[in-house]
Amino acid sequence: MLIEKKCKICRSLGQKLLWNERCMSNKCALERRRTRPGMHGQKSRALSDYGKKLVEKQKLRYYYLLKEKQLRNIIEKARKMKEPLPNAVIKLLESKLDHVIWQLGFTQSRAQAKQLVSHGHFLVNGKRVKSSYYFLEPGDIIEVREGSKDIEPLKNLGKILKFYTPPPWLKLDHNNLKAEFLRYPELEELVLPFNVHLALDFYGK
Repeated sequence: MLIEKKCKICRSLGQKLLWNERCMSNKCALERRRTRPGMHGQKSRALSDYGKKLVEKQKLRYYYLLKEKQLRNIIEKARKMKEPLPNAVIKLLESKLDHVIWQLGFTQSRAQAKQLVSHGHFLVNGKRVKSSYYFLEPGDIIEVREGSKDIEPLKNLGKILKFYTPPPWLKLDHNNLKAEFLRYPELEELVLPFNVHLALDFYGK
């Protein structure tokens, strides 16, 4: 997705989604222009209940870099879990491989993590995984593939991660560029840029 299109999505939703390095810099379009894109962007708008749910659902979908069908499949899978739907959905989303790669500090953005996963630069339990739509389970070991440690985005990563502390559900070995997914995070532990309850109400929670 082009950078300009990503910036328009953030401006449209009124929320930084931290797609890439630009989102975290002073070049962020939302920081420079706090209005929605388009000729009517400066006009305030009152959203209906449906509109509010739609906006939160879109924030959730874009935050985890999901297609609509993928998100619906995750929700259906979460409905079969023996816990409240919001908790179950977030646990699945937070175990998504590219998202975990980003949380470990292996990449500067989720978009970069998704790209590197798709190119096969990471192993899970010793096996090469090329799908970002891969969900980790407690005890899974994630590591940078040996042949990928010298490519530019991952070069000198050990030094960069030396003083980085990942979330408590992840264990990081920065010397060997290896990590363990210890457990699923609880919804209460997370600070999310969207209202998960409203987002799920869109699908008839």
